[in-house]
Amino acid sequence: MLKEIALSLVFAAGVATAAGAQTKVPFALDWKFEGPSAAYFAAIDNGHFGAEGLDVEVSAGKGSLDAIPKVATGAFPVGFADINSLIKFLDQNPGAPVKAVMMIYDKPPFAVVGRASQGVSKPKDLEGKRLGAPPPDGAWAQFPAFASANGIDVSKVTVEPVGFPTREPALAEGNVDAITGFSFSSFLNLVRLGVPEDDIKVILMADHGLSLYGNAIIVNTDFAKDNPEIVTGFLRAVAKGWNDVIADPDAGAAMVVARNPAADADLEARRLRLAIDANVVTDYTKANGLGTIDEARMQQAFDQLAENYDFNSKPDIATVFTSEYLPTDGSLSLK
Repeated sequence: MLKEIALSLVFAAGVATAAGAQTKVPFALDWKFEGPSAAYFAAIDNGHFGAEGLDVEVSAGKGSLDAIPKVATGAFPVGFADINSLIKFLDQNPGAPVKAVMMIYDKPPFAVVGRASQGVSKPKDLEGKRLGAPPPDGAWAQFPAFASANGIDVSKVTVEPVGFPTREPALAEGNVDAITGFSFSSFLNLVRLGVPEDDIKVILMADHGLSLYGNAIIVNTDFAKDNPEIVTGFLRAVAKGWNDVIADPDAGAAMVVARNPAADADLEARRLRLAIDANVVTDYTKANGLGTIDEARMQQAFDQLAENYDFNSKPDIATVFTSEYLPTDGSLSLK
């Protein structure tokens, strides 16, 4: 059923254009237009998508899960989403036509963010403290495995459900001692609320025992099967966009502000730099380029996800990720 819906929506959306015209490719982000989305705007503004014959329109999202059903139904042929959420979605919807094709966040931004002044600087400090966590938060979903990896007695942690808009204010006002969230966003939101930077302690889960990957480019597999050259061209342009903003984050931030006038250029440039340094440019991507995964690490990630989630069937890498559409011309290398 999903396959039939996907195909009908892809055609209805007019993804394929008339002969000779650029191919329209709607692209669904996971979140609103902030610093880390600059790479996709760079791929537009610097002509990388155009060079591939693609007319890409980027749509903002509402969270880690947002893009997955959009791509699975074919409403969007391509999206950007948390691969851990994708793994769960495919377990709940076996055979759904959606798969990751290019890893972007080699380290996920999942983090616990505490305040030194409130006694939280390292994982074990959470015992006896109040942790603010939005129930739908991607970082909160990984907390059981994070706690297990760090020997945290979760019975000693008081969890306070908070909303996304009230998460950082709750920590800034001292109503909680730590929060779960995306490292770069929570840090900068706290700075903007007046919390001294040296008081903010970002505990990146990927640096404390978690093997999980982060966000990836995902595709509707029916669309990809019928349009492999389009998908490869899209991924090549994305890699070039990332290289552009890695080289010049300020220019990337300006592209974000051009589309989100309410954003602050300096703040978004810093948010982008934080994402680049912590999530995109890692030892692995320096050696292997953007896009690929280490299968042994992904198997470890499956095991850790099983601490947070009861799988209906054992996850399989081939159903979640494929490298078959990645360009092989060297464009994935980080300059």
